[in-house]
Amino acid sequence: MKNLRFFYFLSIFLIILISGCKTIQNKGDEIAKKENEELSKLIGKKLEEVKIVMGNPSSELYSDDGFRLLYYKTKKYGILCERKFEFDESDRVIGFTSKGCF
Repeated sequence: MKNLRFFYFLSIFLIILISGCKTIQNKGDEIAKKENEELSKLIGKKLEEVKIVMGNPSSELYSDDGFRLLYYKTKKYGILCERKFEFDESDRVIGFTSKGCF
C-alpha cells in the first residue's frame, strides 16, 4: 500500500514537473519568435539605419567572403546576448543571427 501511494505521489510530481518545463520552453520559443520578427524588419536596410535602430556595435569585422559583420553583445541576468548582422557589398543587411537574447 505504501509503494502504491509513493508511486502515485511520484507520478503526480513528475507530471507537474514536466508540464512546468514545457511552459518555460513555450515562453522561450515565444520570446525568440518576437526577437526574430523584430530583427527581420532590418533585412534589406542600410548600415546607417541599423546603427540608428541598434546603436553602435560591440565589434565590426569582415567575413572571409568580404562581407561586413556587425556584432552587438550585451548581458542580461549574467547571460550573454549576441546579435550578428551580415551586410552585402552595398552595405545592406542580408542576414542576422541572435543567441541568448530574451
